[in-house]
Amino acid sequence: MAANGTGLPMARKPLAKIVTDDKQGNGMCHDDSAKGVKAQTIDELHFLQKKRSAPTTPLEGNQGAFASLPDDERRRQQLQSISASLASLTRGTGPKVVRGDPAAKSSQAVELVAHRHHHHVEAPAISVSDDSSLKFTHVLYNLSPAELYEQAVKYEKGSFITSSGALATLSGAKTGRSPRDKRVVMDDTTQNELWWGRGSPNIEMDEHTFLVNRERAVDYLNSLDKVFVNDQFLNWDPQNRIKVRIVSARAYHSLFMHNMCIRPTDEELENFGTPDFTIYNAGQFPCNRYTHYMTSSSSIDLNLARKEMVILGTQYAGEMKKGLFSVMHYLMPKRQILSLHSGCNMGIDGDVALFFGLSGTGKTTLSTDHNRYLIGDDEHCWSDYGVSNIEGGCYAKCIDLSREKEPDIWNAIKFGTVLENVVFDEHTREVEYGDKSVTENTRAAYPIEYIPNAKLPCIGPHPKNVILLACDAFGVLPPVSKLNLAQTMYHFISGYTALVAGTEDGIKEPTATFSACFGAAFIMLHPTKYAAMLAEKMQKHGATGWLVNTGWSGGSYGSGNRIKLAYTRKIIDAIHSGSLLNATYEKTDVFGLEIPTEIEGVPSEILRPDNTWGDKKAYKNTLLKLGGLFKNNFETFTNYKIGKDTKLTQEILAAGPNF
Repeated sequence: MAANGTGLPMARKPLAKIVTDDKQGNGMCHDDSAKGVKAQTIDELHFLQKKRSAPTTPLEGNQGAFASLPDDERRRQQLQSISASLASLTRGTGPKVVRGDPAAKSSQAVELVAHRHHHHVEAPAISVSDDSSLKFTHVLYNLSPAELYEQAVKYEKGSFITSSGALATLSGAKTGRSPRDKRVVMDDTTQNELWWGRGSPNIEMDEHTFLVNRERAVDYLNSLDKVFVNDQFLNWDPQNRIKVRIVSARAYHSLFMHNMCIRPTDEELENFGTPDFTIYNAGQFPCNRYTHYMTSSSSIDLNLARKEMVILGTQYAGEMKKGLFSVMHYLMPKRQILSLHSGCNMGIDGDVALFFGLSGTGKTTLSTDHNRYLIGDDEHCWSDYGVSNIEGGCYAKCIDLSREKEPDIWNAIKFGTVLENVVFDEHTREVEYGDKSVTENTRAAYPIEYIPNAKLPCIGPHPKNVILLACDAFGVLPPVSKLNLAQTMYHFISGYTALVAGTEDGIKEPTATFSACFGAAFIMLHPTKYAAMLAEKMQKHGATGWLVNTGWSGGSYGSGNRIKLAYTRKIIDAIHSGSLLNATYEKTDVFGLEIPTEIEGVPSEILRPDNTWGDKKAYKNTLLKLGGLFKNNFETFTNYKIGKDTKLTQEILAAGPNF
């Protein structure tokens, strides 16, 4: 303390006088910087924290199923609809359903407040015959990704948030589809309409067995304290979209379908009405193996007449996606709409291309082009209006994924994305995409808008080019061939590629794989019906068919070389631009394919496969071997008549290998 002239310390200056805003005139000091919260308890504070969602646009003029109803009546009917979906056939009524999470600490208080704001929703009255009719089933209805994250991390073992923000989950013992456990009800209608027998993916079951499994699934779901319900759409074509309801027991399944189906707006959800198709996913509960037709503890059952699908004994989410795809393969052709297992993109001038190809052919890589808009990566419809994506998301393989090889997929793995069966660092939560400890079939499911060049809405004009991709490990198919209509149908029905077994199997020779329509596991009708529709639409709208080999050249696998991706991209670019239509063509032996003599940016010598083989005799023998494999595969389809006579069937057969 400083001293003054007397040597004594200087006195402190007095503190400034506190000035109070004495608005009330009582001399008390008030802090007006923040007002007190409008809550008396912590629970009430938590309730105020969450703003209730409401439609963003007026409902007037909306012609939906519930458009003219008051809000309380609309919500009551919505819950009744969900209860009806969960109805036991033996009891004839559905469970008492109520919205909300039963585990929420303040669930009762929140429910009461919700009733006060939205009016009480009475559950349907049912007779008390067992314990299920004495309890409420809490419905978690169309939850947001954030809400589903909370449910998964809190209640589902094996669910974690990764470093990129994606949700890592486990699908249990099944890490892929179980095609041998998939059944379709055979009745008087489907017996005549569907493809049955040799080569068909449709394995029959009867109505009674389906109802047994349905009852088992519904009873399991009704025994739970809560179920997840998604009401969503399939098909971006507004004239032909399908309303689907998915009832499941896991947040993982709900988020997966939230991403993969088309997400409704608030207004569309308010007026959703009765679904066109319903999935009961009770995958955590096995089927009864003593039940007729059951061959394992898993069963995926389709009943087209009831418009229902039941899943028991497998938690692999892809069963739902592909089950609905099978349904679309049945419903859309009835409307003269062709359903397709393909990728689809569009140029800036509106030229659309379809990409067909089995695993390993490069379908995803080649259909994802930064210079073109992505309409979809997997499932599409071709109607009188053009093409439309069936789905609202993408389901990408993740094994060995890297930012350099697949930047769009890499960047799409963020908050909201589901990562299936991946391995990650315990501490950093960084995903090890090369780790196959759980399965090689690791996957990412994300909304299509996560892809920067996605076209929204996912629709486009009629395709200009139809590109059939084959990874020919025999090395005898040309890098590109122009196909006539009959050849397009033949190779579309064949659905060829060649796989190379791993060294652990001790197999060095390539193995031919054929999958009708490039998706035999999902089609419902005979392949020739889809092929005939494809040819009709291509002819009507002037589309050109192409066969592109992304496999080997100069020899089979082990002696030749894989065709460089840069060359394949140049070929695809020439198809998109239309320049390949003006090229000079030559015809090949055996398969009778027309091949161009020159393509800009592609060495001319590789365009003719026989030019690249040093051993011409080995080339000829391999070519004949592949031709024989095509013929043997096509025997499944030779006795099927298309149209009023066998003329078209004969044309398709003539378009195959000839030797």
